[in-house]
Amino acid sequence: MTESDSPPKHASPPKRADARRNEQTVLDAAAALFVQSGVEVPVRDIAARAGVGTGTIYRHFPTRADLIIAVYRHQVDGCAQAGPDLLSTSASPHAALDQWMQLFADFLTTKHGLAAALQADNASFSALHTYFLDRLVPVCAALLDAAVAAGEIKQDVDAYTLMRGVGNLCIGTDSHYNGRILVRLLIAGLRSP
Repeated sequence: MTESDSPPKHASPPKRADARRNEQTVLDAAAALFVQSGVEVPVRDIAARAGVGTGTIYRHFPTRADLIIAVYRHQVDGCAQAGPDLLSTSASPHAALDQWMQLFADFLTTKHGLAAALQADNASFSALHTYFLDRLVPVCAALLDAAVAAGEIKQDVDAYTLMRGVGNLCIGTDSHYNGRILVRLLIAGLRSP
């Protein structure tokens, strides 16, 4: 048997369907509770909301840091997938861009609860910003390109700059502040004359 014929040394078997469902349910429950109660919410509360035992959570996520990172990545992935979905189902590329930017603004706003944890001095967190950019900037760029190609918006803004601008609009801390309104105005302002 040659080296190329040998099975991979550290390949783990694929997760069963029920295990994948449990993991997704835990991620959704944890995300909701992180927004509501902060990242220090007790694991038993996450388990109760997900309808699983605490052992299930620890089996998937041995540490709180593992869970926080998984929730963040799960939500980035959901936001990334929404872009192509909206582009294929919306009335126009500009409508898809507007809807995606609203989802992106919601994503950023709900991440305030994770901000302190993501700033922690933990090497595991350092790659998250790169993951965020690698997954979401191309989605935003594709939406912008489609809207430009359709003649709906000007070609004078790049995805990274637009995302940074939306991010800055979402940092308001006043309970009466609604960044989504300003994001909608920003996207409307991209329209071609």
